[in-house]
Amino acid sequence: MATQYDVIVLGSGPGGYVAAIRCAQLGLKTAIVERELLGGICLNWGCIPTKALLRSAEILHYAQHASDYGLKIAGKIEADLEAVVKRSRGVAKQLNQGVTHLMKKNEITVHMGEGTLTGPTSLTVKGEKGEEKLTAKHVIVATGARARDLPFAKADGKRVWTYRHAMTPPEMPKKLLVIGSGAIGIEFASFYNDMGCDVTVVEMLDRIVPVEDKDVSAFLEKSLTNQGMSIMTGAGVEDIKVSDKGVKAKIKDSKGKTSETEFTHCITAIGIVPNTENIGLEKLAEMDRGFIQIDGYGRTKSKGLWAIGDCTPGPWLAHKASHEGVTTAEAIAKELGDKDVHPHPLDRRNIPGCTYCHPQIASVGLTEAKAKEAGYTVKAGTFPFIGNGKAIALGEAEGFVKTVFDSKTGELLGAHMVGAEVTEMIQGFVVGKTLETTEAELMNTVFPHPTISESMHESVLASYGRALHI
Repeated sequence: MATQYDVIVLGSGPGGYVAAIRCAQLGLKTAIVERELLGGICLNWGCIPTKALLRSAEILHYAQHASDYGLKIAGKIEADLEAVVKRSRGVAKQLNQGVTHLMKKNEITVHMGEGTLTGPTSLTVKGEKGEEKLTAKHVIVATGARARDLPFAKADGKRVWTYRHAMTPPEMPKKLLVIGSGAIGIEFASFYNDMGCDVTVVEMLDRIVPVEDKDVSAFLEKSLTNQGMSIMTGAGVEDIKVSDKGVKAKIKDSKGKTSETEFTHCITAIGIVPNTENIGLEKLAEMDRGFIQIDGYGRTKSKGLWAIGDCTPGPWLAHKASHEGVTTAEAIAKELGDKDVHPHPLDRRNIPGCTYCHPQIASVGLTEAKAKEAGYTVKAGTFPFIGNGKAIALGEAEGFVKTVFDSKTGELLGAHMVGAEVTEMIQGFVVGKTLETTEAELMNTVFPHPTISESMHESVLASYGRALHI
């Protein structure tokens, strides 16, 4: 006999486990199905452990530049790769245990095993308890995604890595090729560069981090180049030959010239593939390149079947998945008769993006170019960190904040940052956009002094020709 629930969540990443918690908070009998580790890729192999790695690289960078702050450190400063990785894995383990606690606290039943849909609201789980049959009034698919392989050089974990291999490297690369300059590629390029590796980044498009504002891309490329990284834009890797000693890559540069270069290791960061095959979705949901098509609340074409996170259309970000998880949980509760919940569809224009390279980058909304393409007449302003007292005092005067407004209404269309701790600062503009703020409210907001966030205020003033410190 099948075990029955109000809601079953298939997948326990930042979308799945948050959806399960919100369902439980709303009084729904909830179960979660997970084939590997609670917390999913983000917590165990993505967002969190990579930030632990990057933090180690950041501390190493500061130690190597201690003299810039009037300090002397005796002896040679070097990285212990094994210890760095061990710390990262420890952070992931701690958070995995935290999610396990949250499942118990919220009385969510966990079924460990491989889940396969047998209908919109039923599935089987093959795992530690053999085969279980589960049914529910509603099912949420939150199966996430995985790294895309190069067709001519599949990741082997030895010489050709995905992000997962790059987090637990068997050895420190001496000469590293990173294919792709999105968030994942640039973060690992930055980490290994700070750790002392010779890094080359190859990007097919005409600039790195191509989803960002072009001013941010240009600034970041210059900064990374000054740090010793080699950047090739408008270039493509045409072939890779793997040997026991390394990889030989055939690269066509922006001028059409092809050459072969040898590297010890290669990281592929060329996108993701949704984990939606072989789980019974074929007749239950509309698909586009493997991604489950949903409405603003997570509904699929089958009644009772919902989907959230990286197995649905982008942006493919953990915080987007978590937000979708809450929205979908509340939409389900509403369908089940809860009159006290009022879910709102996700507004993709207000989803921030953060990349934790050195320097960091963060953004929300439209770039200046995209705003103009959309027909807006814009006012855009930039304020450099060199004009900010706190940034200078911290020794972090590299960076800027840029804001884009609709010149007719004053609506904040987008904000773009590069520099120290901008991934923490961007939320101020995200709140502003969500509240549909204009330049007037931002200009009249008092920012604390001395903080780097004052650069946010100054960038708004600069958009209207009123900057005070440049």
